[in-house]
Amino acid sequence: MNSDYGRRYRILADRDPVLARLVEEYGHPDPFEWHDGGRTGSSNFAAMTLHIVGQQISAVVAFVVFDRIAAAVGGVPTPDGVISLGADRLRECGLSRAKAAYVLDFAHRQVSGLIDIEDMADLDDSAAIAVLTAVKGIGLWSAQTFLIHQFHRSDILPAGDVGIRRAIAKAWPLKELPTVEDVRKMATAWAPYRTYAATLLWRSLRPANELSDPKARALSREAALGAVEQAHEEHGLA
Repeated sequence: MNSDYGRRYRILADRDPVLARLVEEYGHPDPFEWHDGGRTGSSNFAAMTLHIVGQQISAVVAFVVFDRIAAAVGGVPTPDGVISLGADRLRECGLSRAKAAYVLDFAHRQVSGLIDIEDMADLDDSAAIAVLTAVKGIGLWSAQTFLIHQFHRSDILPAGDVGIRRAIAKAWPLKELPTVEDVRKMATAWAPYRTYAATLLWRSLRPANELSDPKARALSREAALGAVEQAHEEHGLA
């Protein structure tokens, strides 16, 4: 575990007794871990495509759809590859009409130079979010989680995330979900390590002995199914 992670979690624990309790229970989870199973490689374009594909569907289904797109383009999705598929083939891969349009708009913007998602590291958080959310289909939540997992930004807390709000209501505890503004106000005390606080809150939604990230659980399921299939093959079972 990165020693900086521990130091930053300790700072949060010193500031907030509830976060201190969560640190004691869940330790120092990696706030930047990206559970894609190697699908997106080092491509920020492919990573954001997976973010878009995965909006409001399960991680298992998102991986299936993304893998179909990757198979159709012959590898990790690129802007040119996505554009070559067009809307109809993207929909055949499992995208809705809206998501196909979003992914195509994103690809066209990358090719035309309206956005360069592979070279945004020098932009501060606000500027990067503004650039990303100008793309159809990339909302604030997708932009924020992209900054966390792809750019490893340490001070991002998606206040509108229902999981974050549920975790706060559970941990403090509150009689009802806090509003987005309530979460923003509460989180000001956690700067400049709000990403770490968000990670703890997400982690607290599951028992300490269970995977909390939906993509991590989907990868675990994939691995289990793969092991079963391999065992069947080795024993000559259909």
